[in-house]
Parts: sequence; C-alpha cells; structure tokens
Amino acid sequence: MNLHIHNTLTNKKEEFKPHNTDNKVNMYVCGPTVYSDPHIGNARAALIGDLFFRLLRELYSDVTYIRNLTDVDDKIIAESSRTGIPIGLLTTDVASVYQSNMLKLNMLPPTYEPKVTDNINNIINTIEKILLNKSAYISDNHVVFDTESYPEYGTLSKKIADDLIDGARIKPESYKRNPKDFVLWKPSDDDTCGWNSPWGFGRPGWHIECTSMIKSIIGNEQTLDIHGGGNDLIFPHHENEIAQGSCCSSSKFCNYWFHNGIVLVDKKKMSKSLGNVVLVSEAIKKTNPIVIRLALMSTHYRQPLNWTEDTIVNAKNILDKIHRSLETQSTDVLEKDNQFISLLCDDLNTPNAIQYLIKQAKTVKNNSEILPKLRYNCKLIGIHKQTSTLNASDTIKIEALIANREIARKDKDYLQADKIRDELIAMDIELEDGPDGVSWKIKH
Repeated sequence: MNLHIHNTLTNKKEEFKPHNTDNKVNMYVCGPTVYSDPHIGNARAALIGDLFFRLLRELYSDVTYIRNLTDVDDKIIAESSRTGIPIGLLTTDVASVYQSNMLKLNMLPPTYEPKVTDNINNIINTIEKILLNKSAYISDNHVVFDTESYPEYGTLSKKIADDLIDGARIKPESYKRNPKDFVLWKPSDDDTCGWNSPWGFGRPGWHIECTSMIKSIIGNEQTLDIHGGGNDLIFPHHENEIAQGSCCSSSKFCNYWFHNGIVLVDKKKMSKSLGNVVLVSEAIKKTNPIVIRLALMSTHYRQPLNWTEDTIVNAKNILDKIHRSLETQSTDVLEKDNQFISLLCDDLNTPNAIQYLIKQAKTVKNNSEILPKLRYNCKLIGIHKQTSTLNASDTIKIEALIANREIARKDKDYLQADKIRDELIAMDIELEDGPDGVSWKIKH
C-alpha cells in the first residue's frame, strides 16, 4: 500500500518514497513557541503530525518523528518582560501545559522533542558550516544568511525575488546587504537570553533553530523525508529552513512538505483582540478530549477548519455512535483493515475515513464480524474507547470533590461549584444531576 502526500514543494499529490531503502522514515513537524498556553490551532498542527506518524508506522518498520519546542524567541522575551516571569520559568511552564494537553488529546509522544536551549552548540556549529560555504556574512555583530547565494530561494513558497523585495513583507535593516536576507545569529542586549558565540554574546534567529535541530538528529548529510507545519509557516520560516539546510550540507534538505490550514472560530481568525482564542486547556475542561480530537480531523487537513459549537456537537454524536457499537461485545480482538488504511493513504483523507467508520458502526449491529476492524481503525486514529484505570484513591478523590461541590451549591457558592465541576471534567468524569442526587461516570 502506497502513501500519497500533497507536496507543497511541487504543489502536486505525489507517491511518497523514503530516501532510505531500509524501510526507515524520518519526519519533522514544527511545534509551538512556548510563550503562552496552546490554542486549538496548535492542537490541529500537532494532530496532523500525530496522524501521519500513526499512518507511517503502519507502513514502515522504523519511523522517527521529531516535534520541537521553541523556547528561544522574541515573543518569549516580550512576554517575560510583560509578565515579570523569568524566561526559563515561563517556557518550562508553558511547555509542560502543551505536553499535558497533547497527551490528553491522545497524541503519541514524538520520538524526539528537542528544545532550542538544549541545542545552542548545534546551532552555532550549523551557522559555522553555512559561513564556511560562503552563504552567510557577519555584519554589525549579526550573522546574516545571504539569499543571493542560494539561487533556488523562493521555490517552496513560489515567491520570486522581486516579490520579496518590493513588498512590505520584509523589514529593511542596515546590517543586511539585501532586504530579503535573514538573521542566523543576533546580539543580545543583556544576559536574560543569550549565549557566548564566535560572533559575540547573542541568540539564534528563529529559522536556524529548526534546521539545526533536524540535522543534529538525522545527521548533517542526511535528507529529511517529510516536514510539516501550519501553512502560515511556508514563508518565511520553511523557505528559510530549506535555504539553510541546503547550504550547510551537500544533501537535499527535505523531499516532501505538508501544511495544514488554520483554525477559524465562527469563520473568524483567532486573535486576542477579538477575544475568540480557544485554549486547549479550557476546551478539554468542557468537552471530552477525544471529541475534540475527532472534531479537529473532521475537515481535511489542508483546508481551514471552522470551529463552532456545531463542530463539537457533531463530533460528539459521531463518537457516541461509534463507541456504542464498540460496546456490543466485550472482546478486545483487533483486525487490520486495509480499506480504511487506503483512505488515510490518500493524503490523510480523514473526512472520508470518518464516514467509513460511521458506516462500519452501523453495520456492526447486524454483522459483529466487522467489530475487530472497527476497533483497529479507531485505535489507529486515536479515538478508541479506553478502559478505566481508576484506583481506589482516585475514586475517593472523585467522591470527595463531588461532595464538596454539593456543599458549595447548597451554600450558593456557584463559582466554587463550577470550579470543582471543571476539575472533574478535566479528570474525564461526567456528572449526572438527578432527583436522587449526583451520579458520575468516566467519559468515553
């Protein structure tokens, strides 16, 4: 069975062929810049990488999945300055929230999750290689990539040199020979975020971070099979990654590129000014994380996803139907379903795959032989029904929280009652208020 990916580099759907003949595949997906809690757009980017990872493991015996954490960035410095939280504490806390959120959404841990701060020496070494190849220059304590040294610059984003220069997209700086050149290393004003380097005390530019982390893991002379991320990263970030990766090595940087569309909220772009940013932490307090996972894959990854209440309700209804079918027998037998896998192999066509699961769930009622395939398919895309792992202490904690919630409600302390309810929801506990009191169960 062959995987086909819409390759951003060629703007065509292509059959995927690993560069390595030993059944090995490597993939890199850009993770978040950890300066604020992750939103639903961050979750979608992670989910697409997770689904490709799951699918690739079905097809190949050795898959390396890298998803980074950017913990050095101007946005981080600005947020630290605004809040007064030290940079190290800020990034550690946000990274921890992100990792916790992704696990709750049933994302598989990546093979590697590198952080920029752990790779400063690798970054410096990569910059030195680019300088040695005469593809960068030093100016005013900056190391700057010379885009004129790489004739194929603009191939990924389909932008030509005149577009890059004439528009207002690129801010001119005095230390650049050319407005489209970009920074590999910049000076730091103080010791809050900086490292010693051959070019003085400073920190890396954003783009060199990913290129260097990729090369440090797969090898400088190796080619990356697949690179992904949000389509807002195509230019300049991924365009610059290609230029850097091509000028620090004799090998091609990456063969296949995929990019996911943005998440809109009620057809509007998420922004703090509109107050419509949907944080993952808040979403999973209100809704079963697996419902959110299913909702995130309800639209093809290359298209924008419109996040509405209906999106969540539809996903919940679908998941309930599928899980009810999974409960028709108590067996855990699984059976590989090549027809389902072939749907995913068509550029990760999750909408068609979901429709296929809905039909299977209906058929199970009259044909229980399909159930092992349905179980396998749900597990493959991470929406399978999981059994409870609650122990006695968990149950005691839940019962205590419910009792405290009842006390708060009787005292008309509804704020406290809602807070306790949210805590229970975050534990995947569903409350049912009835005439005989409160009962609870683990959410599907």
